[in-house]
Amino acid sequence: MIFFRKTEEDRQSPPAPEGLRERAAAAALPEAVRTAVNTELSRLANTDPSAAEYAISHAYVELVLALPWESVTPDNLDLARAEAVLDEGHAGLGQIKDRILEHLSSRTMRQSRQAWILVVDDEPIARENLRHVLAREGYRVETAENGQTALERVRRFEFDLIVTDLKMDRMDGLQLLEQAKKVSPGTKIMIVTGYATVDTAVRALKTGAAHYLPKPIDLDELRTSVRTILADRDAGLASRSPILCFVGPPGVGKTSVGMAIAKAMGRKFTRISLADLRDDAELRGHRRTYVGALPGRVIGALRDLGVRNPVFMLDEVDKIGRDVKGDPAQALLEILDPEQNARFVDRYLEVPFDLSGVFFIATANSTERLAGPILDRMEVVPFSGYAEDEKVEIAARFLVPRQLREHGLTHPFPEFTEGALRRIIRDYTNEAGVRGLEREIARVCRKIARVCLTEGKSGFEASVEPELAAALLGPRRFAHEAAARGARPGTAWGLVWSEAGGEIVSVEVSRMRGASRLLLTGSLGEVLKESGQIALSHIRGNAVDLGVDPGFFAGHDIHIHIPAGGVSKDGPSAGLTIAVALFSLLTGRPTPPEVAFSGEISLSGRVLRVGGIREKLLAAVRAGIKKVVLPEENAADIEVLRRTMTAMPEIALIAEVDQAFATVFDPVAGEAAPPPHAAEAKGQP
Repeated sequence: MIFFRKTEEDRQSPPAPEGLRERAAAAALPEAVRTAVNTELSRLANTDPSAAEYAISHAYVELVLALPWESVTPDNLDLARAEAVLDEGHAGLGQIKDRILEHLSSRTMRQSRQAWILVVDDEPIARENLRHVLAREGYRVETAENGQTALERVRRFEFDLIVTDLKMDRMDGLQLLEQAKKVSPGTKIMIVTGYATVDTAVRALKTGAAHYLPKPIDLDELRTSVRTILADRDAGLASRSPILCFVGPPGVGKTSVGMAIAKAMGRKFTRISLADLRDDAELRGHRRTYVGALPGRVIGALRDLGVRNPVFMLDEVDKIGRDVKGDPAQALLEILDPEQNARFVDRYLEVPFDLSGVFFIATANSTERLAGPILDRMEVVPFSGYAEDEKVEIAARFLVPRQLREHGLTHPFPEFTEGALRRIIRDYTNEAGVRGLEREIARVCRKIARVCLTEGKSGFEASVEPELAAALLGPRRFAHEAAARGARPGTAWGLVWSEAGGEIVSVEVSRMRGASRLLLTGSLGEVLKESGQIALSHIRGNAVDLGVDPGFFAGHDIHIHIPAGGVSKDGPSAGLTIAVALFSLLTGRPTPPEVAFSGEISLSGRVLRVGGIREKLLAAVRAGIKKVVLPEENAADIEVLRRTMTAMPEIALIAEVDQAFATVFDPVAGEAAPPPHAAEAKGQP
């Protein structure tokens, strides 16, 4: 038999609960939480310290006492400072900055406005005395000589508190209380009277009075009562924070904008990633049934921060998984719902914790995978990709200085010329954001650092010109000049939007002898396949008016292909591009290579509105497209973009598919151009 000798550390038992009792007594805890802590402390006192239950209870009490039940960070609501912080750290994103500043402005208006009090008394001296006392406390005070006058003012103006006498002509205080509660349920009402009785006090409080004071009024008691009532109002104004959802392609600054919001408001910032989260216990916590149980990520983060009103970023919310362990998306409903999160119950904690003061910001690449109930509880703030000029500015102001410092190239700083930055952007990146651009700049910096060490130099004094950047980075990886390719019948360029931003795709159509089938390839989704069928049906139904042989489909197969078959594609916006490519094939007229299309089409030939216009136009600029054909219903979007985009291709707005044909294709010699609006089909389908 082998005996193990206990060390001094092994013989030490867990701390006795006396210290926890002192901490619990001194802590500012809600009443329900204090009751739960006292119950757990009593259990600890009657449990053997060597038992596993002792460690579980002890860890629970430690967590409860470590949580910030009342600790908050005061908001810095200086709007000019907030704007300076956003401008300092971010170039571009004009609409996003405006949206954030609007949120901060409304929050500032709510929290900075003075409390308004209405004093109602039929005795002028008493009314004036109350007005004078309350005005000296910093409140905005108005007066009314009777209940009817007061009720008229309540209908036109929202007061935070009404201080009313009980006995008055025409309408007494209790009648005013009942009517005012119907008109303005959020207004608090205090009854003061020289005819105080137990019955009237009970009736007033049951009707909804916030307080009841007898006359003669003790001014100190009046001040204290008013301050207490309005403190609840101030807490309500500060508690509900907006829940924003930043939606946009990777690398456009969603996380950094969230950090800037925290800095502008003077709050702490934390971030958790929800990508591929499958167990809802990660958010709701584990039940305290074993030693290794833990609270959820939200409660754990608040414990680490020490405040209950941080800026909390839920990253990649659109990539939440789901399996037999539960649905984390359902847990998010309770966390994000303003009507529920004031009493969020973590399974480990088992007592309500107020999350209403947390400024939640979710990020997603798209809203397609977000559950409807979750999306309904958030305000979507769309993030668009950057234009080339914006990328150059971001690189010059932020990316290049940061990478030069990280690679020790500071004595002196090498200068990246604008031409070099544009060469890197055009030839070595293909993205909506700037994450890949920063990686390429880092590659240049690493190669420069190696050159300096090889040649024994302490710094790089030359400028980084376009030729040097290309020599360091090697052959160009992206050729965006789609317009340089030759034109041939049966092809057309389409503009699409994906989670990575705007992209340009080629639609190819061919005809061969067969059994009158429509073949669609390229890993296409159901909606895109339907768009191809609609385009074919429209051309067949209007073949005579379009100058197409009505029997083109008899004995032939039509094959529509969108390259990059390894990438799934779906959506209705390729319908117009497919129709143009089909018309090009059937008439033998090549589509101009510098023109691109985007639009959903209907069976009757109408061109319907599509989304992602900014991203699509940015993709067109990158590809060298000179002209873009878009639905007429997107005219308002174009007008907004004209004020923000410096480089924009020529835009042609159309309402019918046939207008696209007339806009793009030159008429065949001796033949009229396709009509702008097709008449009723005369050819055989």
